[in-house]
Amino acid sequence: MLYVSTRGKTDLVSAAHAITRGLANDGGLFVPQNIPQLRMADIKAMGNKPYTERAIDVLLQFLTDFSEDELRECVTAAYSADKFGENPVPLVQVNDNTGVLELWHGPTSAFKDMALQLLPHLLTRSMKKTGEVNKVVILVATSGDTGKAALEGFADVEGTQIIVFYPCEGVSDIQKRQMITQQGKNVKVFGIEGNFDDAQRGVKEIFGNTDLSSELCKKGFSFSSANSINWGRLVPQIVYYFSAYVDAVKAGKIQAGDSINFVVPTGNFGDILAGYYAKLMGLPVERLLCASNSNNVLTDFINTGTYDKRREFFKTISPSMDILVSSNLERLLYNVTDCDAVEVADYMKRLNTEGFYQVDSDVLKRIQREFFGAWVDELETKEAIGRIYSDYKYLMDTHTAVAWRALEKYRFLTSDDTYTVVLSTASPYKFSDSVLEALDDSQNVSKDPFANLQELNAKTGVEIPPRMLALEDLPVLHEEIIPANEMELAVVKNLL
Repeated sequence: MLYVSTRGKTDLVSAAHAITRGLANDGGLFVPQNIPQLRMADIKAMGNKPYTERAIDVLLQFLTDFSEDELRECVTAAYSADKFGENPVPLVQVNDNTGVLELWHGPTSAFKDMALQLLPHLLTRSMKKTGEVNKVVILVATSGDTGKAALEGFADVEGTQIIVFYPCEGVSDIQKRQMITQQGKNVKVFGIEGNFDDAQRGVKEIFGNTDLSSELCKKGFSFSSANSINWGRLVPQIVYYFSAYVDAVKAGKIQAGDSINFVVPTGNFGDILAGYYAKLMGLPVERLLCASNSNNVLTDFINTGTYDKRREFFKTISPSMDILVSSNLERLLYNVTDCDAVEVADYMKRLNTEGFYQVDSDVLKRIQREFFGAWVDELETKEAIGRIYSDYKYLMDTHTAVAWRALEKYRFLTSDDTYTVVLSTASPYKFSDSVLEALDDSQNVSKDPFANLQELNAKTGVEIPPRMLALEDLPVLHEEIIPANEMELAVVKNLL
């Protein structure tokens, strides 16, 4: 299996090279040259396997320069019981035709752990395969969850250094606390004055600065990424779509071969794109529901074919989705344009220079056959949290609530009652202030995030993740806040 750039100006590379480099030299994203296929018999067989073996079945299709034994070592270490419990991704049945796939049972209580506990193992092996001798510097822009999950995964990993940038006013109190208390000799965290898009743009500009890369390479450093622009970050996410499907079969909710829907709270488009790749591989998926918050650029794109970032940016109670430039959409565009790298490069150029682009009607029809887009405002989000807890005693965070409410809109508009899996991307305790407000309008929410953890626990009895409780006593190690236009300078100072 070889990999190409979505912009078509780089040579074919191995999976190990794609993982080590993160971003292609032409600014594009690495994608597999072809999509491997799994038969229904292969998918059904996953039902009798633990999650680690399900992961190996999928990863072997894409990471063909890794042996099965190598991958087994990687996934066994990544998804160990002490990190994730006995079942890393439980499918919880909330009502007759809706299940919730809980992706937040890892060390940082967010779905990013599913990829970022595995990526360091894939990266260190990839470095050996490609003969990488430089220290690999992982640059991360985060809207809240990726930063901590990447820090947790890469802390003290030999041969790497990790630098995380987060919007200082754009993450929850718990998310911020998780990052600024991170320990490790090779980690650095910066808050930036700006939003996630500013952070993401800054990281891409650093990647695109060939003079800087050359200078640092001479001094023993090479850049890579732990954002979902890195194929090694995206490919592990394909696994849990297959896992959810076979667990739905085991639970008697569907028969093997039946099609199901998935609804995904979406910001950078990586999580839902993994579901699209799963469908292309043969998983019976009817529709992928793309759920957005008030930053509804993806909803508008799916419904109109116009991607326009020239709009007001909203800070919401689902901050991990507060994004106006969804990087992974580039990979979808590459596929639905029949791998037309010239056309994709033109879309990305127009987005960068003019702030928008428009796909033609045929491309839009292909997207709409696979995806449904809906957005949910703040009031609807809180209402959904309160109502689902009242009706089913199921507690969800703000991002999961956006997905649930988007599903309700879809069912109302289409009358489609197909069994659907809602992807739950974070523990409700990461956003305990908003969840408390949703459960009780009169609740006087504390400004102390740890008091809110205890209050939410007292109200619901849902266990607080132990690592989150421990944050209160950890020292703050990363306090620096910088302007967004000084990110490159911060990287250079930190390395040299």
